[in-house]
Amino acid sequence: MELREILSIGGKPGLYKMVKQTNNGMIVESLDDQRRFPVFAHDQISSLEEISIFTDTEDMPLRDVLKNIAEKHENGVAINPKKASADDLKDYFLEVVPEYDEDRVYVSHIKKIISWYNALQRNDLLGLLEEEEKPEEESKDEESPKEDKE
Repeated sequence: MELREILSIGGKPGLYKMVKQTNNGMIVESLDDQRRFPVFAHDQISSLEEISIFTDTEDMPLRDVLKNIAEKHENGVAINPKKASADDLKDYFLEVVPEYDEDRVYVSHIKKIISWYNALQRNDLLGLLEEEEKPEEESKDEESPKEDKE
């Protein structure tokens, strides 16, 4: 499984794992209760791989934000976003991503990111945060020296 297979669906809480592509959507499984259901092209579906966070310089991939949280907690559970105050969440996020854009990243975004991290941690999926080398790049690297020798 890869991080791009973990999805957020607009209007639905939690994270979902893509199980199967269909003609007009896909079948997903909730990470919380393992229930499967269809989602369609009109649903707002985002892969965690595609999401990034606004910073003062350039956008930071969600993968890197989640890695920072994992390092801070040594792959343990992060704070409970439902019980923390807005100021506590902002202070916490400043520790994790010091350069985040405080004007464009709202407390609701911070809560969502922390709850996503906790869901990945609960389901033993933090290993997905490690970047995987793409086989395409490896094959290109291997072909280049062979061409030079000829």
